[in-house]
Amino acid sequence: MRSYFVAAGSVGMMIALVSMNAFARQKPANAQEAKAEFTQKLNDADINHDGKLSREEAESAMPEVYKNYDKIDTKKTGGISQKQIGAYFAAKAKRQQVARDPGSLN
Repeated sequence: MRSYFVAAGSVGMMIALVSMNAFARQKPANAQEAKAEFTQKLNDADINHDGKLSREEAESAMPEVYKNYDKIDTKKTGGISQKQIGAYFAAKAKRQQVARDPGSLN
């Protein structure tokens, strides 16, 4: 079960990268590379290096995360972690997949 959540998080981060047009250069070869790129982008955006993105940090460096900030910050703490971002985009990808193919849950 744990490996499912790790894979879902990786997929979510990969979706986040696609959504943020981070693939303008060259696409990562696999989910591991996509996760590494996302982690680097998150670290670059995290100006105060607290491991979380404030709304302001997201606004200046990660527009797709900023656009969905209130949906990602479910605990309303004012800071979102890489895990929260990955979970949000994994769930969003799952909803989109089900909308395209309702039978995909079976």
